[in-house]
Amino acid sequence: MQTNLSYILLFCIFFFTKLGFSQDIKTTKKITIPLIEKDTIPLRKTDSTFSIKKDSLLLKNRDSISLDSIKPKETIEDIITHVAKDYTIQNAKNKTVTLYNEANITYTDIDLKAGIIVVDYIKNTLFAKGIIDSTGYTQRPVFKQGSEESEQDSIIYNFKSKKALIYGLKTKQGEMFTFGEKTKRVNDSTIYVRDIKFTTSEKLDYYIGTSKAKIIPGKKIIVGGSLLYIADIPTPIYLPFAYFPITQTSVSGFLIPAFDTGSSDRGIGFQNGGYYFAINDYVDLGITGDAYSNGSWGFRASSNYNKRYRFNGAFNFSFENNINGIRGFDDYSKANNFNIRWNHNQDTKASPNSRFTASVNLGSSKFFRESQNQFNVAQTQTNTFNSSINYSKTFVGTPFNLNVTAQHQQNTNTEQITMTLPSLNLNMNRIYPFAGKDGVKKNPIQKMGFNYTLDGKYLINTTDDDFLTAKMFETARAGMQHKTGTSTNLKAFKYFTVSPSVNYEETWQFDYIQKDYDVTENVIVTDTLRGFKSYREYNAGVSLSTNIYGTFNFKKGRLKAIRHTFRPSISYSYRPDFKDKYLKQVQASNNPSDIQEYTVFDQGIYGGPSSGLSNSIGISLNNVLEAKVASKDPNSDEEDEKITLLNNLNFSSSYNIAADSLRWSPVSFSAGTRLLKDKLSVNLSGSLDPYKVIESSTGSLIRVNQFNSNFLGLRLTNASLTANYSISSADFKKDKEGGKKDNNRDPNNATDVIGADINPTDRFGQTNNGINKKKEDKNKTAKLYRADIPWSINLAYSTNYINNGIDGGSIGVHSIMFSGNVELSPKWKLGYSSGYDVKGGAFTFSRFNFTRDLDSWNFNFNWVPFGTNSSYTFFIGVKSSILSDLKWDKNKPPDRTLF
Repeated sequence: MQTNLSYILLFCIFFFTKLGFSQDIKTTKKITIPLIEKDTIPLRKTDSTFSIKKDSLLLKNRDSISLDSIKPKETIEDIITHVAKDYTIQNAKNKTVTLYNEANITYTDIDLKAGIIVVDYIKNTLFAKGIIDSTGYTQRPVFKQGSEESEQDSIIYNFKSKKALIYGLKTKQGEMFTFGEKTKRVNDSTIYVRDIKFTTSEKLDYYIGTSKAKIIPGKKIIVGGSLLYIADIPTPIYLPFAYFPITQTSVSGFLIPAFDTGSSDRGIGFQNGGYYFAINDYVDLGITGDAYSNGSWGFRASSNYNKRYRFNGAFNFSFENNINGIRGFDDYSKANNFNIRWNHNQDTKASPNSRFTASVNLGSSKFFRESQNQFNVAQTQTNTFNSSINYSKTFVGTPFNLNVTAQHQQNTNTEQITMTLPSLNLNMNRIYPFAGKDGVKKNPIQKMGFNYTLDGKYLINTTDDDFLTAKMFETARAGMQHKTGTSTNLKAFKYFTVSPSVNYEETWQFDYIQKDYDVTENVIVTDTLRGFKSYREYNAGVSLSTNIYGTFNFKKGRLKAIRHTFRPSISYSYRPDFKDKYLKQVQASNNPSDIQEYTVFDQGIYGGPSSGLSNSIGISLNNVLEAKVASKDPNSDEEDEKITLLNNLNFSSSYNIAADSLRWSPVSFSAGTRLLKDKLSVNLSGSLDPYKVIESSTGSLIRVNQFNSNFLGLRLTNASLTANYSISSADFKKDKEGGKKDNNRDPNNATDVIGADINPTDRFGQTNNGINKKKEDKNKTAKLYRADIPWSINLAYSTNYINNGIDGGSIGVHSIMFSGNVELSPKWKLGYSSGYDVKGGAFTFSRFNFTRDLDSWNFNFNWVPFGTNSSYTFFIGVKSSILSDLKWDKNKPPDRTLF
């Protein structure tokens, strides 16, 4: 008996050694099964593991998945690694391995996790399904191959043919979720699905249902007749066929237009239809257009580019041909407008010593006011366009740096355009040639520093009509200016700082003017001539400054002390009269004694030489008030809090010794402070004139050399007061929770009281709420009981006062502006912005926007209820970019007056 038992044990050891695996019951140890070249066990024609007769997987004559069993020489191609939590049963007779509970198999690039996995080495197949327990059907198979991953109720997979049968499929291709009842995977590139649902919502808030579909992983999904379902309710929206690109990279394709059924006098038409070109991984191009039945049309080209670690940017060009009325009638009008926007940013890693940036916004002055497709709120409320293209370079090892800038300023009211093409600035940082060893600067000679600046400009002044024509260059001006100077400082009387300085300027101009009297027309004719002219200026000065500190201590209450910092400064400067030696004379009328003086530099970029002798004394006073307040708890170990009572209170003026009259200049003053825990910022500025004003015979106002007789002898000529206040629900939470003060809050920064832009060309219906917009939390959940309602309010107050000295003072601007947001629920948001003109007694520009997050959908409604920009936009659509054309948008543009 013992002999027989020994033979049996030896046979078993030989058998399992030959097969390359051993039996392991109730283990969680990872087991590796090596590649098997040949199998000495004869193949069985039937397998008890798959007893379902109706499964096509077992029909050897019909299903190719099981045909590999008749080819004994073709076996598994790689090592299979498997593990299970509860047990692993290996059937040596039938060549199967059964894994139970949290089973996991990896094979080549395949990773399969399921509740139960059965591997058949004869048929080269595996079967995976979930486990039924008290919670239901759990541990559904999760099949991952390469970058593709799917979840299903059960799966049968053939290692050799790469084919599979899947029941209850759930997979994700890019942004697209796919739910299928029965799926057959033919190979790595083709999958056929029956009774399938396509959606970008994992919760199936909506889906496109179809009876059959073909999926090419990583490329596209093609389906037959489909119906749109919302919350499992069918809609009348039927698609005879559908095509969904699911590539990981951008692909070219058509952009579906939004139809306009006649919301304006343009008639019916469509907007934003066109084609998207996915040029490569770094740049794209979108071409869209509008067309209307009255002949109006528009064209837009937009491109985004991005080169990692180098640069990124966006370019947009828009052109519109707007027609109002009917040709032949009096109200017919036509206007062509265009706009160019370009933003370019260079990555700081690209080049540490040079940088190129661009911010361009130029075009027709009336573009945003007359455009039928660009409802840019900010641009309609401002009257300027600004552009700047800048290149800067630092020359390593030298004190020099270079800036080349092309600038553009455009006033949309006057339609005047000013451009510098380009402006060159070469700057030398201050150098200390007399510094001691290792740069030590102890005495005034060692502290003496020199600087140099070269500034060159090519200036163009033109209008909208002459823009981009040869005429715009006829009045162009060019010139260069050199500036250098030296300064030092030294201590005087222990507490004073004396700072002498000398400056020199030399101006070069490449054009100049010449004036002649035209006897026939009795006018002065000014000619602009090309040629080189130059003039030189210099000045010298010295300043004396000090700091005075005063502290007032308090023994009672929380207020411990008030500190006053007083910084007086007095300066002296001298500049000769340089204009006198460059003066020329021209007869101004028929009267020979009527002579007008001028210089050839008067119309140059940098103007003419300084006129008149300047021998002046300047005075400035700066004040700062700070307080030290103890903690509310007298037993607390907290340090006393420092509070700024007055950020600044400044006064400045000057006295010209060389002037024969009006020697005192107006006194300028400014003050600013922060209140209410730095949430309220208040700023005041103005000017005080010591001299009286009289009205001349021509009606103009003239300052006379006579002091005012009122208090202090000063007359308030102008003053302005601004205040900004921001508060939100988060501030109250911080107070309750004892949170720290938000030091990042700066109430001096103007808030977006105008509101976000309305832009129907945004295919996702989003609005631009400014640069301070925070990243939204995608995991927000609604609280139905005692829910928090976050809110924010931004207030801005502005007023100014003007007094010309004759008619008395008057209020110029007096308005209150407010904006904010209310989050009615984690999914509902209300934004508003408006204002009230106290002087005019009417509301200013008002704007409201409503946003609803519908999980996979987004709803947005923007409304300007009254005014010249009265309009609205409505949008509801799918968030995902794949189904961005599944949307409905409607807009009513503002009434446009072309002329």
